[in-house]
Amino acid sequence: MQYRPPTGSIPDAPGVYQFQDAEGRVLYVGKAKSLRHRLPNYWQDSAKLMPRTAQMVALADHVEWVVVDTEVDALILEHSLIQSHLPRYNVRLKDDKSYPWLAITLNEEWPRPAVVRGRKRKGVRYFGPYGHAYAIRQTLDLLIRSFPVRTCSDTKFTRHKRLGRPCLLFDIDRCSGPCVGAVDHEAYDGYVNDLMRFLSGDTEPILASLEAQMLAASDALAFERAARLRDRITAVHKAADTQQMVSDRSEDSPRTRSRHRCRYSGCGEAESSATGDSSPRR
Repeated sequence: MQYRPPTGSIPDAPGVYQFQDAEGRVLYVGKAKSLRHRLPNYWQDSAKLMPRTAQMVALADHVEWVVVDTEVDALILEHSLIQSHLPRYNVRLKDDKSYPWLAITLNEEWPRPAVVRGRKRKGVRYFGPYGHAYAIRQTLDLLIRSFPVRTCSDTKFTRHKRLGRPCLLFDIDRCSGPCVGAVDHEAYDGYVNDLMRFLSGDTEPILASLEAQMLAASDALAFERAARLRDRITAVHKAADTQQMVSDRSEDSPRTRSRHRCRYSGCGEAESSATGDSSPRR
């Protein structure tokens, strides 16, 4: 096929592209730091392409792209689209091994958040994927200041339960101390539910509740409690600003800036081929 979008019409920005056949089936999904620099690689002489890539381009009817703000957003959106469409020419991201998730172990008596990879398990709620594991840990570090659920392993939890003495995280208000009975199930489950609501994007009611509790504590002259609630509110705001994720239900939750669809036959004749890697990248 000897047609492609004019190079000048392709954004010089991070994004995700999809090659589709005449019936709209997605053949291949890829990501790029710069769509303008990446897409022209596909319209080289087919002899210069990998056989699988050349076959994909020959079958394609049109290409669509989505512009996002960052490379991380492009990676996350690419992952979501591959999982949704299972394109014929993509190497499957089996079991999400390349992407970390934030998991809440609802199948445990005292649920805990954990950074995980690999196969999903029943009874566990997953949020993500994230582009980088450090992004989850940064967000989680902020969130446990507001929702003090345990983050320790089962082995550590059992050890402190046997000793009857909590770990340092309890002393610095990063855990509510379920191992020593410092919190009951109702209160603890409330922390877990609020954490999951936050991770699902439902932040406003949580902030409103924390602010109401802070004002009530202040009116009651409980200034130490009011200060702790103020710090929790600050942590929630920071967590909301730093987390970068895409939900399991949405392909467009990364910061999408624009979409474009281009049929080869309507986009102008091919210009000289661009240099660079000639095979699709995941």
